[in-house]
Amino acid sequence: MEFLYVLMPISGVTIFWPGLIILGLGVGIIGGFFGMGGAWMITPGLNILGFPMAFAIGTDIAHMAGKSLVSTMRHGKFGNVDYRLGVIMIVGTVVGFEVGAQMIMWLERIGKVDLYVRWMYVCLLSLIAWTVFHDINKRKQKDREAKAAGKEVDKLATGIEWHKTIHKLRIPPMVNLKVSGFIVSIWVPILLSFLTGWLAGILGIGGGLIRMPMLIYLMGCPTHIAVGTDLFEVMISGLYGAGTYTYKGRTELVAAMIMLVGASIGAQVGTVATKYIKGYGIRIAFGIAVMGCNISVIMKLIPRYVEGTKAITDMLSTILILGLVSLLSLYIFVRMVQGARAEVAQKKGRA
Repeated sequence: MEFLYVLMPISGVTIFWPGLIILGLGVGIIGGFFGMGGAWMITPGLNILGFPMAFAIGTDIAHMAGKSLVSTMRHGKFGNVDYRLGVIMIVGTVVGFEVGAQMIMWLERIGKVDLYVRWMYVCLLSLIAWTVFHDINKRKQKDREAKAAGKEVDKLATGIEWHKTIHKLRIPPMVNLKVSGFIVSIWVPILLSFLTGWLAGILGIGGGLIRMPMLIYLMGCPTHIAVGTDLFEVMISGLYGAGTYTYKGRTELVAAMIMLVGASIGAQVGTVATKYIKGYGIRIAFGIAVMGCNISVIMKLIPRYVEGTKAITDMLSTILILGLVSLLSLYIFVRMVQGARAEVAQKKGRA
């Protein structure tokens, strides 16, 4: 079965190349659907397949940049991108990214990069999963209360409403974001983008893992606008990140190109699927994906504390991450086909 493995020329590791294709195609679909590069699944996935963490980060960012460009163009056609908000956030994203990338180089020099980055992933994924499902529960509670009172909850309403408090901050200059539908202090998106850029540089993500929840819960963007705008930011940070990590010699371009072929196709499917799956359907699927990815990262940490478990945890974490990507991609694809068929049937009925 040696033909299923390929030697990576820069990192010097041998990789199961079908795993790269599954990650690229599957995360292309998932990334286009959730409005992020999918790096929060690919970086741990590459590490699980055998890449050292620094190379997993750099390679993923290089692959992510091209795929996000395709997804952003598709979302732009649907009117899902708030370009004004995206441009404002670029400054904070780029500065924060470089700070994070420099921290990774320091952690690599002291030999702590794998341990620290994995634990940061566990903490961050746990926090995001809690936020998403807490929001879903709060929204369901509002729906029950409204139904008991004979009323109907606004379809764009959220369970968590932290953004309403943030919108009260009137620190000039203020900016009117017409596409997103609100006015906010310009410092809010700049500070949030710096935080996401910093985490992106450290964790090897486009920032979408945290930027999309921030755009929804802290900025107050409708879910579909958050998806498109976030992808625009992922594209910018990805292009910058690909350059800086390649310069630092931590990008495996062969692996990035293998993944990009599948990812470019998958991104088209995921983007179109958002036309048929809206709001909380996206959030529930997102929460499940975060939880599954978190479990796979925890499995990779177990051998550090329990001797003799490395072989079984490596196998289980690989099965979990590839299985999660495959199942979520299949779910999104099926829902897209069902939505498209219903739309065609409705048009025929009107004719």
